[in-house]
Amino acid sequence: MRACILAALVGFALALGGAAPASADAKFDRWVRGFWPKAKAAGISAATYKRAFSGLTPDPEVLQKASRQAEFHKAIWEYLDSAVSDTRVETGREKLREWRRWLDRIEAKYGVDRHIVVAIWGMESSYGAVLDNPGVVRNVIRSLATLAYAGGRRSRYGRQQLIAALKILQRGDIHPRGMTGSWAGAMGHTQFIPTTFDAYGVDMDGDGHRNIWSSIPDALGSTAAYLKRAGWNAGETWGYEVKLPSGFNYSLVGRRHRRSIADWERHGVKRVADRDFPRPGDKAYLLLPGGSKGPAFLMLHNFRVIKRYNNADAYALAVGHLADRLMGGYTFVQSWPRDDAPLRRSEVKTLQTVLNRRGYDTGGVDGKVGPKTRSAIIAVQKRLGWHADGYAGTKLLKRLGGA
Repeated sequence: MRACILAALVGFALALGGAAPASADAKFDRWVRGFWPKAKAAGISAATYKRAFSGLTPDPEVLQKASRQAEFHKAIWEYLDSAVSDTRVETGREKLREWRRWLDRIEAKYGVDRHIVVAIWGMESSYGAVLDNPGVVRNVIRSLATLAYAGGRRSRYGRQQLIAALKILQRGDIHPRGMTGSWAGAMGHTQFIPTTFDAYGVDMDGDGHRNIWSSIPDALGSTAAYLKRAGWNAGETWGYEVKLPSGFNYSLVGRRHRRSIADWERHGVKRVADRDFPRPGDKAYLLLPGGSKGPAFLMLHNFRVIKRYNNADAYALAVGHLADRLMGGYTFVQSWPRDDAPLRRSEVKTLQTVLNRRGYDTGGVDGKVGPKTRSAIIAVQKRLGWHADGYAGTKLLKRLGGA
């Protein structure tokens, strides 16, 4: 089986005039030949295809990573401790000074705050440090071909991204050996997947190539260009840490309750440290990632734009907070409820089961805190005399006997 997985593609090499390797994976060979019409229809030349697949073999480690189903879980404060560490802040400030002139040009052209751009750089590759890690960096064509060939539920993604990667090669932006990235094909300093880079990558340094692997200006410029196209509002921030009044109505939490800052102020919501809101007319929604005992945030339009890069609240919050720290801001005023971690998906299923048994309708047992589950949590919190914030934490599960 191992020899089968690691073998090379004989038939395609012969078809394009290449030498056949000593051992071969006949299935991979057939897949490569079968994929060629799709690549050709997408505008890929035979020369590009041959160059990309020359000597290529499937990567068994990619399949291992793609097939892992272990539940990944980290409390948001643990994630932020790492993502917005003092070291990352200090290094980011050094990068701001080092690349100041290019950041001036990028900011002037795209209107995206340089601190956000550099924060994404820090989040995605630790300012390029991970690109030198051979245990992390892989040949993107090989990774995507492996996913397309045998990636199971990720095969469709692999095929789509592989076509985009071949287009990038055909443009001459990078040589196949230089096209490195993660096992899933995220590339360069700011970790673009091929389809996104093909659509939004820019040649910031003007050398005729869009190179996010070795050109910092291209990587940062491409990031700013993408955020601008995603709808970034120039001159505005991502959100504010706020303080909620006593007796606050927690049913107003969430994206469905977006309203003006002025309206939030009428509900008693104030910015921390007695600071004013610069634009009361801005629309925002309230986010409580740690429940009522953790920091509260009013999230603006630009927060949703950051989520176009990675659709996770924790990621976008980390980018925004890191950007604020890079420009001299402080840590959050309100501390996190470190003794009441959010539930893992398996634990949410247990909580849903317990709630259903007690007569609260969670809309099923799927491990997701959707509207019905949140409503059930609020109902039981009210019955317990707790803050009815809908937070699914370990204390609630333990209180209900589901620990």
